[in-house]
Amino acid sequence: MAGIMYGIGVGPGDPELMTIKAVKRIRDLKVIAIPHKDKEICTSYQIARQAVPEIDEKECLCLHMPMTKDQEALKKSHEAAADAVIARLELGEDVGFLTLGDVSIYSTFAYLAERVVKGGYEIRLVSGIPSFCAAAARLDLSLVTGSEELHIIPASYQISDALKMPGVKVLMKAGRQIEAVKEEIKKSGLSAVMVENCGMEEERIYKSLDEIPETAGYYSLLIVR
Repeated sequence: MAGIMYGIGVGPGDPELMTIKAVKRIRDLKVIAIPHKDKEICTSYQIARQAVPEIDEKECLCLHMPMTKDQEALKKSHEAAADAVIARLELGEDVGFLTLGDVSIYSTFAYLAERVVKGGYEIRLVSGIPSFCAAAARLDLSLVTGSEELHIIPASYQISDALKMPGVKVLMKAGRQIEAVKEEIKKSGLSAVMVENCGMEEERIYKSLDEIPETAGYYSLLIVR
């Protein structure tokens, strides 16, 4: 029988926010895949290692999946990664792919899963705590109440129209575009708070738009009202 590919959400950064199910699944697996060439600097692997130290005893399948908007480069990397995983599934080995936050939200796993499923193989998802839920908790905020709407928006794309939507807006991975993002929020007359590197050693919290710096790390998340 062919193996199963598991997508495993490891949460936003704090290893204590990993689910019991994710920890158990990692312990059961012999092969762990990561979207990086080096496990020592792979964020999701380092989070999992703190909760499951025995992960170092397992085989690590390093899949080079660069962060780029070049569609041709992305396609090639996703196909190569899927081929590498399928080769292990063909041997009857289960493979666990680690991803930050929740496996169903803007996750690299989705691109792999699509190709693996088309190849006739089985996938299973292990959900993790999303970064925006953890960030709201760090800020002691309720994200939405009553009939309020919640919109989850990738901040590295055009956000001006998204900011016009009613309710609360979560801008994910805003770091690279933080200066432009701040300007758009100001023009919209909205307020914002931000958590940078939520749950990690480098975590920073900014409780107003004015406090947010002009440069920020990749894992920066804003809650806009």
